[in-house]
Formats: sequence, C-alpha cells, structure tokens
Amino acid sequence: MEPITEPVDATVIERRIRIESDHDTVFKYWVEPARLIRWMGRSATLEAHVGGLFRVDYNGTDIVRGEFVEVDRPHRLVISWGWEAPGDSVPPGASRVEVTFVEESGGTVVTVRHLNLPDDSRASHAEGWDHFLPNLPGAVAAG
Repeated sequence: MEPITEPVDATVIERRIRIESDHDTVFKYWVEPARLIRWMGRSATLEAHVGGLFRVDYNGTDIVRGEFVEVDRPHRLVISWGWEAPGDSVPPGASRVEVTFVEESGGTVVTVRHLNLPDDSRASHAEGWDHFLPNLPGAVAAG
C-alpha cells in the first residue's frame, strides 16, 4: 500500500500508512534491530528506552543517530534524529521523528511526523520516508 501523504504544515513531513497487522507487532519493526533493517537500513543499534541510542546505518556512509525521547509501547515513539556526516545540516539529535500506531479495522495505521528540519533538507527527508515507509508493510507481512 502506498503511504498517504497529507501535508498539514509545510514545515512538517507527515506520512501515514496502513499495515495489516496489530500494533504490537508493527511497533517491534521500529524498536528491534533485526526487524527494522528488513525495511530500513543495513544495520541498527536500537536501545528502545528513554535516552537509549537510535542509530541506523543505511549504506556505510549515511548513518542516522539520535535517541529515544519517548517510548509508549505499542502506541507511540519519539526519536531525536540527525546524521553523523560532518557538516550535515541536520546533525545527530537536531530533528525529531514522532511515530504513532493506531489499531483500526484489524490493522494498524502508522503515522510518521518529522519535525525541526531545516528548509534545505526537508525535501530529501521526505524522499527518504517515501522510499522506506512503503517497505514496512511487506516486512511485517513476511514476519
């Protein structure tokens, strides 16, 4: 299923996708490294507690790092977000990703909101979410 794109605020990237699974299961694909890399990245270190490390290596060069700011299992995650590359306009922890998981009609609606991005990086982050988020339903379905 393609993500639903509903821009509410031009400064916030917001994507919504429905997944045919319960929210407990879908939540695990954001907090367990082996599951997260099935749809995003090639390796991950995830310490899913407040203050815990969130680090995803996409390709050996592009590495996102932040920390878990809020963990309300299995309803909501808030993660600080930025890139390890020196000089990136979004350094580690500079932006914020909020993810909600709402059970609806036998499935789960996942809403991703990415905030606090500078104007010059908003489009590339939107492209990233549009690339990776559609992989999530297939990863969950494959178990």
